[in-house]
Amino acid sequence: MGIIGFIIWLVIGAIIGAIAGKIMDDGHKGFLKNAILGIVGSTIGTFAGSLIHARGNLLHLVLSVAGACLVIWIVRQISNKK
Repeated sequence: MGIIGFIIWLVIGAIIGAIAGKIMDDGHKGFLKNAILGIVGSTIGTFAGSLIHARGNLLHLVLSVAGACLVIWIVRQISNKK
């Protein structure tokens, strides 16, 4: 992956993080936090899609958003224990 591909990956992850933040109603915790969680969640969702041999951009988008929602939920559970 070149630098342009990396930048596109970051931008798409940030957008997915914003979408997941809205779905999970995170109380506007901040764009940077949502972007980071979106990038991580998108990576997890894409990996899960590759495990089940998912086909199609829409399915990958749904899996990426679901992965980001999962990561937001996990972070909430960890931070609520403190």
